Amino acid sequence: MKLLAKLVLGVVALAVAAGVSAQTGTLKKIKDSGTITIGHRDSSIPFSYYDDKQQVIGYAIDICMKAVDAVKAELKMPNLKVVMNPVTSATRIPLIANGTIDLECGSTTNNLDREKQVAFTNTYFVTANRYVAKKSSNIKTLADLKGKTVVSTSGTTNIKWLTEENGKQNLGMNIIPAKDHAEAFLMVETDRAVAFFMDDILLASLVASAKTPGDYAIGTEAYSVEPYAAMMPKDDPEFAKVVNTATANLYKSGQINALYDKWFLKPVPPKGINLNLPESPQLKAVFANPTNSGDPAVYK
Repeated sequence: MKLLAKLVLGVVALAVAAGVSAQTGTLKKIKDSGTITIGHRDSSIPFSYYDDKQQVIGYAIDICMKAVDAVKAELKMPNLKVVMNPVTSATRIPLIANGTIDLECGSTTNNLDREKQVAFTNTYFVTANRYVAKKSSNIKTLADLKGKTVVSTSGTTNIKWLTEENGKQNLGMNIIPAKDHAEAFLMVETDRAVAFFMDDILLASLVASAKTPGDYAIGTEAYSVEPYAAMMPKDDPEFAKVVNTATANLYKSGQINALYDKWFLKPVPPKGINLNLPESPQLKAVFANPTNSGDPAVYK
């Protein structure tokens, strides 16, 4: 009888612990506040940015709104309020970690180092780290940038890689951290920096939006694989299950293809630029078999 009583008490204790855990989760926080807060970027075209009416739009935003619909269904709160909160490359991880935002929807690379601080949804894009420079600068390789001033966006995997590589190869580059992608590209445009290191898809959108797109060239060498995903709080399996089930269903159903075409194969607002970028083999593989892995080897 004593053994049975101990077992019963153990089960009760586990149930109480599980109840407390669920009550401290993101779903409980959202339900209690009546709002879900989405972190977004201001100029990460076509993923997450402001249009000419200062509305937040983009490919990542559309995907995250599917996740929001799933949260509404899970909580039985069809009128759940969605609050949009701007973030930068430097603030996005701290704002997820401290609970200010519930889901960050932009152009964020999932990697093993970041997974120590936050969790990620299923990957929705696969890109690579490259540079953009003016054609007139005649930059062809990384070695051509030795001793020159370059720029990358603060808080990104790109500037971390660039800083490490600068030291490894003794390139002596002067690396300037920009607050956002628009500022970094402007530095190349105004000749304050020779090259801007960033994910190639973002560089392509900036070049396409430039006054004279033909003046720029994106480097041919890819320095790293960058899988994009939305960030969410770490160690919150209930919330992660809702979001990742929603994104997996979106991918496997084929509905993702229409969203992809909308943002990468058709003109996008506000300037009507068209990136004309078909789905890569890596991305097709991700849509067929959704993954939230931060291991770059998974995407090669």
